[in-house]
Amino acid sequence: MRTPSRKLSFALLTGVLLTVLALGLASATAPAQAEPAAAASTARANGAPLPTIVLVHGAWADASSWNGEVRRLQRDGYVVRAIDNPLRGLTSDAEEVKDFLSTITGPIVLVGHSYGGAVITNVKALVYVDAAAPDVGETNGQLSGATSALSADPATWSDSVPYAGAPAGSMQLYLKENIFLHNFAPDLPARTAEQLWATQRPAATAAFDTPSTAAAWKTIPSWYVIGTKDQIITPESELAMANRAHSKILEVPGGSHLTLISHPAAVTNQILAAARSIH
Repeated sequence: MRTPSRKLSFALLTGVLLTVLALGLASATAPAQAEPAAAASTARANGAPLPTIVLVHGAWADASSWNGEVRRLQRDGYVVRAIDNPLRGLTSDAEEVKDFLSTITGPIVLVGHSYGGAVITNVKALVYVDAAAPDVGETNGQLSGATSALSADPATWSDSVPYAGAPAGSMQLYLKENIFLHNFAPDLPARTAEQLWATQRPAATAAFDTPSTAAAWKTIPSWYVIGTKDQIITPESELAMANRAHSKILEVPGGSHLTLISHPAAVTNQILAAARSIH
């Protein structure tokens, strides 16, 4: 991606640490979905502890985006942490997530929605949710896909605002309401999408135009969730990234960029598949 002063398509998401971004809203506002019952347990049958599930949100979001997944995973006995992603720059954001992961003992399943990407070494499994999975040298802005709603001049889909301590040329971006409602969250109830737009956190341009320095998917097993109607990172782009990572893919028919909110049961099933693969 390029800063709003230049014209260029940019993906919006990928970069920090696994592929990580997500729009927040309490689980009560998400559409109701049946969830299969599961017995809670903090250990496997062989006595080994369950992995810790770490959920990382992305641009224009907060940790509450994961409420639907957190509820089910906690019920199933997992320790779950949905952590803050500063959204200020790929390098610094990745460092903050890495520092948090260093406080956890035992295996980790790292789950990211959209903006995220370079994961660290003590992670055992990766789950990408409507996300970008950059290779070394790629930026988040290169991965949204040719038909993404973000392929136009950034001034047409975002409002840019200066912020204190910003690197030279960096701004923070807010999604415009029409883009949020019709392209970012079209499969959510209109009232829910309006609330999410009103409470969005801005993301800095530095988060999108910094080249990735790592590609964790090359050595760490990964799972992918792809909303088939995603207009932010296109399904074609996500499928190409998932295939090159040899990820196990779950497509969500009709899913937007926010399947973690609109289809939490499907997303949780992929997270559980990753968690259960760790022995």
